[in-house]
Amino acid sequence: MKSPATLLPSAARPVPATGAAARAPAALLGCVFVLLWSTGYPAARIALDHGAPFTLLVLRFGGAGMIFALLAWMAGAAWPRGRAALHSALVGTLQLALQFGALYWAAAQGVNVGLIALVIGTMPMVVALLGLLLFREAVRPLQWLGFAVGFAGVALAVGEGIAPGHAGAGASLAVLLGLFAISAGTLYQKHHASEVDPRSGLALQNLAATVLLLPLAAHEGFRADGSAALFATLGWMIGVNSLSAFALFFVLLRRGAVNQVATLFFLMPPVTAVIDYLVLGDALTPYKVAGLACAALGVYLGTRPSDTAAPRTALSASPRAVDRVGRPDAVSTRRPFSAPAAAARRSCPAPCE
Repeated sequence: MKSPATLLPSAARPVPATGAAARAPAALLGCVFVLLWSTGYPAARIALDHGAPFTLLVLRFGGAGMIFALLAWMAGAAWPRGRAALHSALVGTLQLALQFGALYWAAAQGVNVGLIALVIGTMPMVVALLGLLLFREAVRPLQWLGFAVGFAGVALAVGEGIAPGHAGAGASLAVLLGLFAISAGTLYQKHHASEVDPRSGLALQNLAATVLLLPLAAHEGFRADGSAALFATLGWMIGVNSLSAFALFFVLLRRGAVNQVATLFFLMPPVTAVIDYLVLGDALTPYKVAGLACAALGVYLGTRPSDTAAPRTALSASPRAVDRVGRPDAVSTRRPFSAPAAAARRSCPAPCE
């Protein structure tokens, strides 16, 4: 299993640390992921003023897919084959094409962005319920408490911005479709598509989404005004959101339990409110500040490890373990592997203690 360090050249890979230093990367990755992902919301608000939703997504995912493919080619990374390739393509269909396509279209149709944030804020709870029903993934009482507190933080952060909109029932259903897509896509990636090389895996995800959204962009007439603001926001969404944030999301899902990774999404709306204040000049009210604190507490509770649980690795090898020579669709005949000792002492992607 690759760690985030394997994405760096060998000369730049950090020496394994112990104790608090060994736990720092997981906490740091979680914080950086939340910050980078949250910048996508104000960027999308700006971009939608300069282009049609599906056109923007085709440009974003197409650009990101080609860059990931180039990085994979330059590094000689193994590409998923057979069923593994289909798994990556399906993740791209759910997490990218369906989620962002539905949410961008809903926003363009007039659905209030605060309402979208509130609905998507339930994603950790939907992931937990789907994981419980489909994969028998246990959710501890403390995690449910964290989910409740985290969602309360989301409601505080976005509640003031929710206002009646002029969108129809179809646009509202699109928001629910986006919620299902990101929840199902997150679970599916964790169980079926997190062991491939991140560069080639993300290239397939983005290119699959591009192909699916291309007919819709053509129907829009590839409408974009070609302004400097359009290219600036597209560059940000490709470089920061698609390349950096999704690479971190990929690594976090590989390292930690899916419920713990999903819990980080409680922080997205409050952190976005702070970014909107700094970048767009939106008001930062006491409710939004309280929402940020409440969401942070929810993440803390939702990612705390069980005191009575036996130590376990961040990821356990399944019977169909990934072959270490780069063939994710092959059944490995080797002994199941576990995380290094330093990583095995911590499985959650955010501060837990």
